[in-house]
Amino acid sequence: MDRITGTPRKRPPLTRSGPLRVGLIGYGLAGSVFHAPLVASTAGLDLHTVVTARPERQREARDAYPELRTVASTDELIAQADDLDLVVIASPNRTHVPLARAALEAGLSVVVDKPLAATAAEAQELTALAEERELLLSAFQNRRWDNDFLTLTRLVGEGVLGDVQRFESRYERWRPRPKGGWRESGDPAEIGGLLYDLGSHLVDQALTLFGPVTSVYAESDVRRPGAEADDDTFLALTHATGVRSHLWASATTAQLGPRFRVLGSTAGYVKYGLDPQEAALREGRRPGQGSTEWGVEAESAWGRIGSGESPLSGGGEAVPTEPGNYPAFYAAIERALRSGGPPPVTGAQAAATLAVLEAARRSAAESRTVTPHLH
Repeated sequence: MDRITGTPRKRPPLTRSGPLRVGLIGYGLAGSVFHAPLVASTAGLDLHTVVTARPERQREARDAYPELRTVASTDELIAQADDLDLVVIASPNRTHVPLARAALEAGLSVVVDKPLAATAAEAQELTALAEERELLLSAFQNRRWDNDFLTLTRLVGEGVLGDVQRFESRYERWRPRPKGGWRESGDPAEIGGLLYDLGSHLVDQALTLFGPVTSVYAESDVRRPGAEADDDTFLALTHATGVRSHLWASATTAQLGPRFRVLGSTAGYVKYGLDPQEAALREGRRPGQGSTEWGVEAESAWGRIGSGESPLSGGGEAVPTEPGNYPAFYAAIERALRSGGPPPVTGAQAAATLAVLEAARRSAAESRTVTPHLH
């Protein structure tokens, strides 16, 4: 990595003809709903092999992608590394670091579902290994391509809000009963809970918009009967620019707040509702298929911009929402592999997000403000 700019060094481009061959580790929610369809719909990429030990999931994968090869273990995939150009890791969080390390050591570029690791130090170690091997390493932060975040990024860039003073961002749900599984496990080794799940997206978006954070305050609770991991978490971040970010991740919100409320010196932007892409993927829709334009939401869901009024009473002006664009992530991965350029989300950016999450965990445990550190 360049010590001055913090950007990854340029890698040797992949020059092989034909689509780049992708191996996918894990075919649960992340693998089957997000990664597989997005990889398969990306020009220049070939979803070549899926790793899953469950026979029923192997059948599901082959039914969805008839040309696909399935194997039962990561060892089988690594043994055939010469057949692949990229590995996508969509397995449980506790496996991210060891599997990413194994793939990099086998000479394969890697995309890891968020969070990249449990700690910033682990993310930095993986980043260093990738650079030593001249390979790509990226974290899947698809929420940078949410429709509302793309719209807000444009508004902030155009200066429509003036100087942004406060950024409020929420991923709130009403799930009064835990679903179980590793994501809600209280075992620290599982890296479960909402702080590292939805919090990874919230913090990544805040850092992408407003830059480094100098202090973190957090409240993290386990509210639901039978729950083990945090299910109601709040973060207050102070950015070096002076912007304050207030971030909520909750499964216990009986009345949902706005997805974004962003207050600037001249105007504010308020947006309710969620980007439609996840729901479309869960329903089996795919980018580029069908007559409906991908990632577009109804005009009734547009956010509003104005000053001195409430959007709920009709105040302000409706702002057309940019189309959501999850396919842009893997298109950028394909370009980066071909050109040797940086990936859309770098290991250094993932480490910065994890440093904030670690500080938030300490803050909540110790009831104090914490300064995040990268080593």
